[in-house]
Amino acid sequence: MQRVRVSSQRAAVHKLGDSQMTLSPKFRVAASVQSPLFDRSSEQELSLTGEPLIPGLPDDVALNCLLRVPVESHVSSRSVCKRWHFLFCAKETFFARRKEFGFKEPWLFVVGFSRCTGKIQWKVLDLRNLTWHEIPAMPCRDKVCPHGFRSVSMPKEGTMFVCGGMVSDSDCPLDLVLKYDMVRNHWTVTNKMITARSFFGSGVIDGKIYAAGGNSADMFELDTAEVLNPLDGKWRSVSNMVTQMASYDAAVLNGKLLVTEGWLWPFFVSPRGQVYDPRTDQWETMAMGLREGWTGTSVVIYDRLFIVSELERMKMKVYDSVTDSWETVNGPELPEKICRPFAVNCYGNRVYVVGRNLHLAVGSIWRSESKFGVRWEVVESPERYGDLTPSNSQILFA
Repeated sequence: MQRVRVSSQRAAVHKLGDSQMTLSPKFRVAASVQSPLFDRSSEQELSLTGEPLIPGLPDDVALNCLLRVPVESHVSSRSVCKRWHFLFCAKETFFARRKEFGFKEPWLFVVGFSRCTGKIQWKVLDLRNLTWHEIPAMPCRDKVCPHGFRSVSMPKEGTMFVCGGMVSDSDCPLDLVLKYDMVRNHWTVTNKMITARSFFGSGVIDGKIYAAGGNSADMFELDTAEVLNPLDGKWRSVSNMVTQMASYDAAVLNGKLLVTEGWLWPFFVSPRGQVYDPRTDQWETMAMGLREGWTGTSVVIYDRLFIVSELERMKMKVYDSVTDSWETVNGPELPEKICRPFAVNCYGNRVYVVGRNLHLAVGSIWRSESKFGVRWEVVESPERYGDLTPSNSQILFA
């Protein structure tokens, strides 16, 4: 296991275009005024076409190089020349240019909450440079329970949705839906869900967002389900679940939404699980082996369902649909540095497990014939994150 230390003294936490930053008046204007941003900077840059971005290189080659500059180096890079200043002065311009050039690098978004104050904060890890950043706070009027809402992402589009939830210290569910756009670094309040719900199952299938089950007022379990088409922003109802059920975890596998309520102490009753097929708009009961072995947070890699167990120091396991059983993944256990509760996500053949204090374990999954294995490395977070506990994570590309 390889350890990668990210010192809190060397790796400062940066804000991706946060409107609250006080670096300069120009930065605040760029962050708050959205519509004319690109046109104005483009006109200014065109007026300087005689000045090369990098002497001796064509502009398209030079721009391809500059769009790889880490975000934490943008402030110092602005002073090189006027064209560099226009490129690096606004994060919206920078990421828009990266999108035009087809850059697709992963960023890990983690929502954590303070164990002392309960305040919810989004932290972002640049997985290429291993530097942490911040984004603007979610526009929520109420103090939200950090575990009740669900977030889903469309990584290639660089967008993330936060749905539902529950007001802290009450049983009042929310129908709020927020959309985050990484290129604009901006939150938008979108159309509300049909049914207010918390602790529900969610997932993205064919570009549409599904929400199923969960809790309503007074913790009453729901059997309703709905789907959002992000293209028109409208929610519509789909078939009801087989039974009323809140969700501990959910996954999308082979074009189907898998929802489980998870194990509950003292394990008197076998956990329930349901599977939704959007092609037939039908729900069915989950296979017994699948639901009884689902004892943690899931990711889908190599078109197989993997589990990071909530029981600390347990090895990962993978589900075999042919035998309806779980198999242990070869390799070491989750590193001791990573403590519950976990927030888990994946990209390619890598699984990202965020633990308490936002320490991160990166597991590289390999397979040989019918066997799977994992190799772990640890990325330690800055000391200033020592009060944070993760509740969810997503991967976006930019």
